[in-house]
Parts: sequence; structure tokens; C-alpha cells
Amino acid sequence: MRWTQTLITTQKEAPDGAKIPSHILMLRAGLISQAMAGVYSYLPLGLKSLRKAENIVRDEMNRAGAVELLMSALTPQSLWEQTNRVDAFGNVLMKFSINRAGNVTPVVLCPTHEEPITDIVSRYVSSYRQLPITLYQIQTKFRNEERPRSGVMRTSEFMMKDAYSFDTTMEGLDTSFDKMYDAYHRIFNRAGLNFLPVDADSGAIGGNASKEFMVLGENGEDNVVVCPECKYAANTEKAEIGENTYTKSDEALAEIEKVLTPGASSIEAVCKFLKCEPERMLKTMIFDADGKPVVIVVRGDHDVNEIKVRRLLGVKNLELASAETIERVTGAPVGFAGPVGLKENVPVYADIAVKYVVNAVTGANSAGEEAHITGVNPGRDFEPVQYADVRNAVAGDSCPKCGKGRFIIRRGMEVGHVFKLGTKYSEALGAKFLDSDGQALKTIIMGCYGIGVARILAGCIENSYDEKGIIWPVSLAPYEVCVVPMRVTDEATMAAATKLHDDLQAAGIDVILDDRDARPGVKFNDIDLIGFPLRVVIGPKGLANGEVELKWRWDAECTNIPLESAAQSIADVISTERTTGERFKASKNQ
Repeated sequence: MRWTQTLITTQKEAPDGAKIPSHILMLRAGLISQAMAGVYSYLPLGLKSLRKAENIVRDEMNRAGAVELLMSALTPQSLWEQTNRVDAFGNVLMKFSINRAGNVTPVVLCPTHEEPITDIVSRYVSSYRQLPITLYQIQTKFRNEERPRSGVMRTSEFMMKDAYSFDTTMEGLDTSFDKMYDAYHRIFNRAGLNFLPVDADSGAIGGNASKEFMVLGENGEDNVVVCPECKYAANTEKAEIGENTYTKSDEALAEIEKVLTPGASSIEAVCKFLKCEPERMLKTMIFDADGKPVVIVVRGDHDVNEIKVRRLLGVKNLELASAETIERVTGAPVGFAGPVGLKENVPVYADIAVKYVVNAVTGANSAGEEAHITGVNPGRDFEPVQYADVRNAVAGDSCPKCGKGRFIIRRGMEVGHVFKLGTKYSEALGAKFLDSDGQALKTIIMGCYGIGVARILAGCIENSYDEKGIIWPVSLAPYEVCVVPMRVTDEATMAAATKLHDDLQAAGIDVILDDRDARPGVKFNDIDLIGFPLRVVIGPKGLANGEVELKWRWDAECTNIPLESAAQSIADVISTERTTGERFKASKNQ
């Protein structure tokens, strides 16, 4: 391919609104073009890299024994009603109606494909002899993201690989899950990502035994806790907290005293007003749990984890209570609630950390007054229904697995997720099989395995860039080699460059010839911005010596090799790097 015969649209400046490196560089390097908030077109360079990511995923899915199919992106809403996920997804679900011959049919643009794949299996799989099977696709998904951001990392339309396993037993599900788990390691290693599998919550998908694969980097969307001792890792939605995090103070218990705190309704404002630390505060949150009020108490320096609370209470819907409910339950204005002296008999749950707080400060529940009370002690002044882990983990918390390590916090972005779904969807959609006894119909047991294909590209860039631009591994680069004739007006130089380009192309190398009549600095800047792994320069001086100049994108120095054998030498080294990625990996360890 010649540079002048494709669409390459590099930009010198960072586009407006782009904040993180992957977003900035994908726009500047001409990989993507923004159509609207959260919607992007892939330009030729970006599409080539996207297809390479797809092919890595496809190779490893096939290697793991999964079978590819392609499902429709448009499905009847009735499928989603059977699994009760229309309400679960809420506004994220893109739904509308189509009118055909006077008949109105509600439809959905799929954000994921559990319902359609289970419907297919329920139609065509009926015997244990057809199981186990894992089916996958690489397909466009649609989600109405309220706040699309970070380029292709969070969009309304995106490419996803989703796989689904179908088994007859839980032991079979374990085997299918492990095959996918191992395949994900191979995929992300081939893509050159710095990744970490972490324990996660399944969210609207459902199921258990959930693992997220996170690309680590300072611009990640999520916090991940890691134990440096045993390597336990989890996102903060899921992370458990070891109880030996806490120690009980031997401080003498004080008496409760009420203090007027006008205008001080936040933890920060109260701490400043009363000159106390946030860990001495008790934060009292009133939630509506399936229509009933419930009180959750955490330490002032901690945040309530609504996922843990929902799991603890066994409720489907959990949201902050209205101001009217808060005032009715506590008798106090919003911001001045506490667990002592509630006006209604509602259940109170407290985080484990609360049990160890001595002489705490909390809202006074005082009608018509903006006030707090000091000297509050759990067990003496109020007794929760239960102490439980209901907060987000923070740095320094004890590991629940080994009990020795203390959490450190890393930032990460999710690129893949694997779940053990069980029978949630197969039960709802009637996916059953006839067992080996020939009589009993049993429910198929499912697993679910997703990868955001575009997130592989963004994650790679977040892990691999410098002040000049992207640094691609050979496995994902839009072109593996860029041949650069220094003087396109010189016939001998262009002839040698064209022959080398053609020989490399014939050898199966993805190569582009920079045939622009431009200054060397302009060419080199664009090549570094886009991040082609190997730059091959041919100039009159080198040509006179029978040499070409090679420079790997991640190396500072250039090397010269004979022109006569250059095509074979380059083809050999690119083929090896394509498979092993050793040079790219070594550059990351320098």
C-alpha cells in the first residue's frame, strides 16, 4: 500500500474534549473519527488494527474449541421481557418499535446477547449428546451510555466478542470457564497488554464466579485493590475486607453531647467545625430497598458499596431514599441523620469498621435543628441488626485471603469479563436437554465471556505511548513496516523503495510505502505518531553503499543492513516478532 493511495489523516494538536492518551492519539493518528458523543467511525488505519485485534481473539477462541456464529443486533423486546432485563438495563437499553403492515413490534438493539443465544440453543439443542458447546461471535453492541467518555473505552456503539458456554453439569461449566479464562490470558498477552484478572461483580448480567480482566494504567476508569503478599485482586465493587484491618481503642467511653452545627451537613464541614478526623465520624445513609427504608452506617472516611448492600439484603432495587423519607425516619433535616434515636423502627446495618469506632460523631436526629452528637459508641448507644462488609475497600485494608497483606490501589480499565451464569437465562427461556436416561428434561448450565475488542486497542495505547505518539506491538499495528524513500523525486531511490515494498508484501508482511513528497521530519513525525513498529529508510547515500536503515519504534538507535538481503531479513524478523512479541516486551522492561 502507498501512503498517497489511502486515507491517513494525522493531526498536530490534541482535539478538543479528548483527555486521556488513547483518545487523543487515536484521533491524532487518524485511527478514528467522531460522529457524535460516544459514536466513532474507524478510518482505514484504525480498522486495520481493529481487525487484527479481532483475529487474535478469533484465533484463541477457535483454539479453545469455541464455535463462531453471528447473531442479529436487532431482537424482539419480548425476549428481554422473559428475563426481566428491560427494567434491569433501564435507559441503557436502546429500544423502539417498528411498524410492519399495521402491526407494531417492540424491538431492542442488543447491549449483549444472552437472550438471543439462549433462544437459539433452546430451539436447536435438545440432547445431552449435543453438549457441551461454546458459541461465540464478534458483533456490534449498542448501549445508551449517559456519559460516553474516554474515546472508544466507553461508547454507545462498540465491537464486542461475546461467547457462551452450555453444559450439562456444574463440573462441565467449571471446565468451560477454565478454557475461556486461559484463552483470555493468551489473547491479552498476544496483544501486548499489561493486564490483571480481578474478582468482580456480575452486575445486570447475573451469575457468579465473575472475573474481570483489567488493563493497568493511570488513566483507568476503575480502582482495583491488590494484595502484594498473595496477589488477591478485586475491583472495589467486589473486594472483600479482612476483619483484622481493625483494632479496638482502649480510650475511655465518653458521654453523648449534642452540638449545634449550623450549615455543616457534609463530613468535611463537620470535621472542620468540630476539629475531628473523618474516621471518627459515622456516616448514616437511608436507602429505599425494594420499597422499604433501611439504614446503613459506615465510617466517615468510607463510602457505602451499594452492590454489597444489595447482596446483603437480598433486594433487587436499592436507591437513596427521598428527602421526605429521610426526614420521616430520622426526624432531622437531610445531612444531620444518625443511628441514635431514629424516629421510626427501621433496620440498621453497620459496616464492620463501625464496630471499632470509639466516641464517634454523628448526626443528632434533632427535629428542626442542624446538630450533631459526640461520644457515640456502637453497642452502648445503638445496636445494629448486623455488622457486615458494606463499604468500598481502600488502600491499607487487610487482605481477606491471606490476612497478612495490606491492599494497594491500582487503576485499571476493563477489557474482558468472564462469568459463571448458571441457569438464569436457560430457565427463563426454556433451554433444556434430554439426559442420558432418555426421560428427564434438565436445564442447561451456562457461562458468559465478553471482550471489548476496541478496548484492546485503547488499552494497548494506554500502556504504550511516548511524547511522539503510539508505540504498537507488531501484533496490532495497522502496518508492520513503513518503507520511507528519502527523495521520491530520485528515480533510483524510488525504484529501490518500491521493490523492497513489493518484496515484503509478497512475503506476507503488512507494509506501507511513504511515497509523499515531503520533508524527512514531516514523514518521521507522522510515522512515530501512528506508531508503525519498523521504519525502513532508503536514501541516496545509503543506496550508494548498498544499505538501508532500520529503526524500531521503541528503540533510540538505528541500524544498517544490506539492501540486497533486506526483504528477507525484515520478513524474518517481523514474522518472529509477530508471533513472540519479544522485542516489544523487552522494550517495556528497560
